[in-house]
Amino acid sequence: MVENNEMELSEAEAEQYDRQIRLWGLESQKRLRASKVLVIGLSGLGAEIAKNTILSGVKSVCLQDNEKLRETDQYSQFLAPPDKLGTNRAEASLARAKALNPMVEVTTETKGVDELPDSFFTEFDIVCATGLKQEQLERINNACRDCNKKFLCGDVWGMFGYMFSDLVDHEYSEEIVQHKAVKRGAEDDEKNARETVTINVKRRAIYVPLQNALSADWFKPELRSRLRRGDPSYFVMKILLRFRDEYNRNPDPAKRKADTEIIFRMRDELVKELNLPAGFVSDAILTDVFGIVSGAAAVMGGVIGQEIVKAVSQREPPHNNMFFFNPVKCVGFVELYGQ
Repeated sequence: MVENNEMELSEAEAEQYDRQIRLWGLESQKRLRASKVLVIGLSGLGAEIAKNTILSGVKSVCLQDNEKLRETDQYSQFLAPPDKLGTNRAEASLARAKALNPMVEVTTETKGVDELPDSFFTEFDIVCATGLKQEQLERINNACRDCNKKFLCGDVWGMFGYMFSDLVDHEYSEEIVQHKAVKRGAEDDEKNARETVTINVKRRAIYVPLQNALSADWFKPELRSRLRRGDPSYFVMKILLRFRDEYNRNPDPAKRKADTEIIFRMRDELVKELNLPAGFVSDAILTDVFGIVSGAAAVMGGVIGQEIVKAVSQREPPHNNMFFFNPVKCVGFVELYGQ
């Protein structure tokens, strides 16, 4: 965790981040300025996360990706120019990423996560992973927890998106507006008049690892009762992660018919396994999970970027512990799983 520190902002930094300092305070900006962030996966979502993190004014951002830039990336990945097709996605994104904020050190890592030791990930104050298999996500999350480092992950499939956050044992401050009764005049004993007072309250939030969140027991009454809300987003995420684990890829627009059949089969298996209501996970939400729609990447990248800023600056309550964007209902919401 980035603690309060003695780092002073230069005049140029104070001018650059003036609006942010007015929003969340000088001490929070100092914490941001001292933090090192790792962004894993430079898809359209990874590009959005990197952009928002770099613009916030952290100390450094490392872009990790071992994949090549593909033509389909061009629909949502704005950091990599078209003439870089076939080159490493992180390296192709480097020049534009640096240009976003010259005060932030931006570097790349082109090795795959399986080639990197746990110690690589724990060099950073916060790690944000996209595009990985469940086993890889859990491994990095556990390494981060062991060293009290913060971890986020997320993905966008088509227009559906999710985010998970594990900030371990997180302390933060929150502004609370209180109403205080005041006398109307010196001779008036009535206290009907009121004024508002803003105070900072210190709070604490405890998080669980990703493994706990993904293995939630849906036969428990407290979770079973959530089914009445009628949103299947948690199960859509589970299906799409299972697809990636089994086929080592995401659903492919070029194989839409075949992949849709696979996704429906996985849905039916999960519904039976968890005894979910018939039709709870509809066909509609599973037919638009191909590629990455730029608008959905922008929404999820904005949410995750904001959570990185809140986590590092220790300002305002962060999401605990999952955020979903349901494109059928066109709504985003936070849910807590695994506790």
